[in-house]
Amino acid sequence: MNLLASMRYLVALNEHRHFGRAAQACHITQPALSNALRALEQEFGVVIVQRGRSYAGLTHEGERVLATAQRMLREHEVLQQELNSGADRPQGALRIGAVPTAMPMVARFAAMLQARYPGILPSVRSLSSPDIETELDAMSLDIGMGYTDRLGARGLRLEPLPQYTEHYYFVRRAADAPPGGFQDGRIRIGGNMPWKDAAQHPLCMLTPEMHNRTIVDSAFAIAGEEVRPAIETNSIMTLTISVVVGEVCSVLPGALLDAMRGYSTLEALPLVQPDVRTPVGFMTLAGVRPSRVLEAALSLAREDGWLRHAAAHSGDFG
Repeated sequence: MNLLASMRYLVALNEHRHFGRAAQACHITQPALSNALRALEQEFGVVIVQRGRSYAGLTHEGERVLATAQRMLREHEVLQQELNSGADRPQGALRIGAVPTAMPMVARFAAMLQARYPGILPSVRSLSSPDIETELDAMSLDIGMGYTDRLGARGLRLEPLPQYTEHYYFVRRAADAPPGGFQDGRIRIGGNMPWKDAAQHPLCMLTPEMHNRTIVDSAFAIAGEEVRPAIETNSIMTLTISVVVGEVCSVLPGALLDAMRGYSTLEALPLVQPDVRTPVGFMTLAGVRPSRVLEAALSLAREDGWLRHAAAHSGDFG
């Protein structure tokens, strides 16, 4: 039995919660995965997987084996990177998860990191805040970007690294803009708009499980309003294009607004009353030895030049 491979299969099963999908992710057949897990149970003399007509979770003993498997795979990856990397040339993959509204900023960060260190392969995924926290805790991600003010809510061992402050804008198609227009130019920044006034417009909003939606709903509630969106989506692309071509408006954070600044057909108004500011940052799992590529990423994330860049593309455009 290849112990490391069997541990990898167990981690994949826990991640995908399905024998077939786990086998596909590991590029093996489902019977091969099942046989490897049975061999793992024989090795340790315990039942690891609760079996029924479908995957039913791990046993208590299985959870303990899983925790060891996650640590083993992490240490194997760290060692592999150390052996493959030169003094100033880290080599290997960096798994990054980010909340959807931070994706433009993470794209900038990943591009700058890869340009500096061509041996690093950033793998960027859009995830909800709970999924980022869960995958960091399970060592399925190396680093995440999300809302650092919520980290204490679940009691996870995550360390924040502040990056920028999220500002919020009411975004609509300008009154003189043609429907569906994609004109070159710059988005128009207007005067302040109270959240109460924004609530009177048809809005495209993120779906309720997104933490950004919680922030926006809370701001409307403070303003004495309860909003029923005209469109709901978990897609940032849908959120933005609906405003560009449709008859709806939206509430966008600065990082996302910056990615749309080439649309002269749009108008953005800073939202006030209340004045909402939300900290966004990177987060990593505490107490875990960082890999070479993670060390390089954290070094860039702390640099003044990068932090100035992040502030310039995420903050107050008024």
